[in-house]
Amino acid sequence: MADESTNQVPLQDLIGRVAIGDRAAFDALYARTSGKLFAVILRIVGNRAASEEVLQESYLKIWRNAGKFRRMGASPMSWLIAIARNGAIDWLRRNPDVIVVDDGLDKSIDDAPTPEQMATLSSDVARLYECLDELEPQRAQLIKRAYFTGCTYTELANATKTPVGTVKSWIRRSLLKLRDCIEAMPAARRAKGDAGE
Repeated sequence: MADESTNQVPLQDLIGRVAIGDRAAFDALYARTSGKLFAVILRIVGNRAASEEVLQESYLKIWRNAGKFRRMGASPMSWLIAIARNGAIDWLRRNPDVIVVDDGLDKSIDDAPTPEQMATLSSDVARLYECLDELEPQRAQLIKRAYFTGCTYTELANATKTPVGTVKSWIRRSLLKLRDCIEAMPAARRAKGDAGE
């Protein structure tokens, strides 16, 4: 369990302590970052139970690879988010026939990007995720599967038991909505995102 001695320690120092097997530092790192990483995973996977599984796998990777952090040259949150995101994409690749929209998600979980995530992710990615949230959940999943994991139209058609032409049409319309959403964002809001505020 994290204590007061680890609550104020910078994330990069916690990761350094995790690298030498410090369990208290690992507990503190988990307590301070797991909500943000869960939000990243949930956005990609779209299923709460699977996202929890991916989160645990991500922290196992963090535990095992903490010693490599400084060599990567990334900020602590960028490094942690990259591990979580890669884990989520790997899960989708291992489960190609699963397109799940979990309507039973805990609505109390705020999976919108936090200011810290907005600062570490590029403004383009942040805007894309914001606009993905405005699509129907299944359409957003199709876009993620097609463009984040490289699924083909045929694979998506088989997974959804939908004709290929319909899948192509859904994706084309969804891409147009994404483009319109990104282009419609007020200039002031874009500037704020670009500044990482």
